[in-house]
Amino acid sequence: MSPSRKMAGIVVAGAAATFAALLPAGSASAATLNGAWAPFTRCPVDDPAMLAADGTNVTNTCLATHSSSGSITLGNTTATTGATDLQLGVVSGSSLSLVSPSGGGLVSDSVKIPGGLLGLMCPSNVPVITQICRQLTDNTLNNVIATVQPAGSPKDFSLLNGLGSGSPIITLPVKIHLQNPFLASTCTIGSDSNPILLKPKNVTAPATALTRFDGNGTTDENGDLLRIDLSGASLTDDSFAVPGATGCGGLGLLDAAVNLKTGLPAAAGKNKLVLNSASTYVAGLNEPGAFAPDAGKKLSAFWHSAAH
Repeated sequence: MSPSRKMAGIVVAGAAATFAALLPAGSASAATLNGAWAPFTRCPVDDPAMLAADGTNVTNTCLATHSSSGSITLGNTTATTGATDLQLGVVSGSSLSLVSPSGGGLVSDSVKIPGGLLGLMCPSNVPVITQICRQLTDNTLNNVIATVQPAGSPKDFSLLNGLGSGSPIITLPVKIHLQNPFLASTCTIGSDSNPILLKPKNVTAPATALTRFDGNGTTDENGDLLRIDLSGASLTDDSFAVPGATGCGGLGLLDAAVNLKTGLPAAAGKNKLVLNSASTYVAGLNEPGAFAPDAGKKLSAFWHSAAH
């Protein structure tokens, strides 16, 4: 593989990771890794698609991204987002595919909706809702936890937009799961059939740094592995519409109460997503062709050698 093609494969992964903090939450077991491998605690190096990379026609890399904070406005409600950590494998050949670790690629902090259920539905002149509102003096009953979940497959990825700024990088269909003792377990804003379509874009282009390292994670200018660090890129989107709540219970009364107080459904221009500066790391074999046809297996062996 030529140096330009090798680098292109790794840079593609980096661009994907720049917006990866937007993807929906999940969980997976993590390892503790040495040195330059440290950010890649959940890279799915043993996934069959990753192991099958031959290093000549198909390459594989690990990526990890972390965003410590941000905010999202849906209709009349704005919530602060917590820390998010996404880790994926990237397989690059005739096309690019993303591989999630077991249990999901993203781990994120829970987000409390400001005002809780009181803020989402109260006051109300509907008797059923009024009775609920009277019981919400207990914080445990009032708290509403919101979690972003997938509502379809990502699409419309643009590498050039991911490396630059001001243009949509990808379309992410999502829904927001709302959890509270009075709400049904199926309560969401948006749904699989009518998702929120996020189209994040970089506010500024990310800064880039390169590090060579050995298989066990030790920094070495002649090492077999290359890590690309992307930093300083905040993301935003104010182009998406937000559907109304659904599945919240009370024969639709709770859906209506949430929608009325929150201002949903909300047309494009009334909603906004902001993710503050993210740190992204992308690592792979510096010369994958040198390990053909077992480059995928070699990357896995290197990753495991750094675990402790």
